[in-house]
Amino acid sequence: MKEQQSEWAMDEPDDNLVGEAFVNYTNHTKGQFLDDIERRLKQFMIRCVNVYRILSKAYDAQHFGRQLIRSSSSAAANFRAVRRARSQKEYFAKLSITIEELDESLFWLETLIFTNHVPESRLKDLMDEGYQILKILAKSRKTVSD
Repeated sequence: MKEQQSEWAMDEPDDNLVGEAFVNYTNHTKGQFLDDIERRLKQFMIRCVNVYRILSKAYDAQHFGRQLIRSSSSAAANFRAVRRARSQKEYFAKLSITIEELDESLFWLETLIFTNHVPESRLKDLMDEGYQILKILAKSRKTVSD
């Protein structure tokens, strides 16, 4: 385990794990908003895949990493379904699934930190991006339900 941690410490920051700045959506059309969230969720998924690719081959690291890929890809795919919803109820349901899967992705990222597979400093920007998207989607869901 110590060998893995020193390997992480020697690495330069990976551009694929760098976060994005907060986006103000007040001047966006609904289509622009949805396009940007879909893009951000896809990028979040790709960054999660990149995290998995650099994990050790330890059973637990691989298990947590596969769960991360599953949940992050599900969040992106379900948001795509949000955009094709045929009713307000379907929109709300798919958006709720997207939020659940994104929250689960954040859980697996936290688990990788808590189990010392990845230093928190390496995942901070990725987790910040995930929490930003989660807050945006939760607010969007609340708006839809009002």
